[in-house]
Amino acid sequence: MASSDRLLCPPSELSIDPDAFNAFEAAGWQRKAWTYDPIAAITSRVITPLLDAARVEAGMRVLDIGSGPGHVAAQAAQRGAAVVGIDVATAMVERARRLHPGLDFREANAEALPFADGCFDAVVGNFSVVHFGRPEQAVGECVRVLKAGGQLALTVWDLPQRARWQGVFLDAVAAVDVTAPADVPPGPSFFRFSVDEVFAALLQGRGLTDVEVTTIVFDHRVPSADEWWDGVLAATVRVSALVLRQHEAMRDRIRAVFDQLVTEYRRGDHLEVPVSVKLAAGRKPR
Repeated sequence: MASSDRLLCPPSELSIDPDAFNAFEAAGWQRKAWTYDPIAAITSRVITPLLDAARVEAGMRVLDIGSGPGHVAAQAAQRGAAVVGIDVATAMVERARRLHPGLDFREANAEALPFADGCFDAVVGNFSVVHFGRPEQAVGECVRVLKAGGQLALTVWDLPQRARWQGVFLDAVAAVDVTAPADVPPGPSFFRFSVDEVFAALLQGRGLTDVEVTTIVFDHRVPSADEWWDGVLAATVRVSALVLRQHEAMRDRIRAVFDQLVTEYRRGDHLEVPVSVKLAAGRKPR
């Protein structure tokens, strides 16, 4: 494990309290619901391949887990699907309803879905599985509510060496030898499913077949280092906590290293941030 990864990876899965971690995540997204746009500008770029992998089309009933502000659900609805979006953060559900009136958004826990067996033709989750204290349980619930022959599709960030939106932050934090804040409960490794074989095993282990993992790579344009810095702090939970819960002098040290690192990505009057995403999809047997 590279040094930049270690602060988001517990020393042992046994050290995780899933309920404490889930509460931390839910509270974090409750605060970030109205400042999520900087990262939504990136995550929205993989909605089309995510929906394609789930084979979403008109007439299908689709579940979007960790729906956030509802952008995935909205695009699924544009395809003619009947969509339900769920999120644990009340504020996220409220924002999704405001942004996409007429769509069905509900507050619910992906680890215990309030739906009957086999009631969805497809289930999707855009960067949501890394925010669950029990990811295997959440995926098992997704498979349970899928109809036979239905598709599940999920995305996660690639390793920070390739997904630089967060990766540069983690490199800067590691360079000044920051200690993870004591009041941030450890959760499952943020990059556990960045490895193709591990991501595939997550779906295969819950009975899905024809599992495929693909990599989506693109550059994301950011006007300035300030907007990159402010965007990550405004729109993330675990990564921002590593910085915001340090004392001011330490935050200044992190920022100084960050400013040095981002010069690699300057292109004239703006920055081009390398983004790499893993997309896994599989089918529930008939």
